[in-house]
Amino acid sequence: MDSVCAFYQAVKEHEVVAGISFDYGAKHNHQEIPFAQHHCRMFGIEHRVIRLEFVGELFKSHLLKSGGAIPDGHYEEETMKQTVVPFRNGIMLSIAAGFAESRGADGLVIAAHAGDHAIYPDCREAFMKSMADAIRLGTYAGIEVLRPFILLSKAEVAARGHGLGVDFSKTWSCYKGGSIHCGTCGTCVERREAFILAGVPDPTSYASNEPLPAKPALR
Repeated sequence: MDSVCAFYQAVKEHEVVAGISFDYGAKHNHQEIPFAQHHCRMFGIEHRVIRLEFVGELFKSHLLKSGGAIPDGHYEEETMKQTVVPFRNGIMLSIAAGFAESRGADGLVIAAHAGDHAIYPDCREAFMKSMADAIRLGTYAGIEVLRPFILLSKAEVAARGHGLGVDFSKTWSCYKGGSIHCGTCGTCVERREAFILAGVPDPTSYASNEPLPAKPALR
């Protein structure tokens, strides 16, 4: 959902030469990647899938097919840390930077947003700034890392995407990777909550529409 919104904004503001997805053994990759391909096709932009089998084989995370069950609950609960894939964004940004420079691009876009910060250390601005500096200094082209949503909430991302004409029925969030969104895992809860707060219609079919869990209190 976030990446598709960032893609639409990038198409509006830049010349986009390619889109990439990573198949790294996550439970939901098979649902997520076809939607990425769909949106790239809509704009006539090349889409490439980069396979990272080693992540699923060697890394520990419940997000991966090799891991345990995806927990239900609010996105910011402590249990959601079980879905963190260690240094995922660092690995993917590094590969994306090499791909970008090889394709003659001078920048890459990542859709990390403010709501990610609670559980993902590699989505926080301090990490993103450091990684952006490393990529700029480590490439002849001085590749720039664009993070347009880093200060936006998930609801603000939903509102931005709605304004850009994103068809959210052609996006995927659920970490469980079933035939439809479960409605109860952390990413489904975050998705449902974002549409409500943004006042944007939610076209998603959920297996469960039970009341949303409360956001955990700050400690």
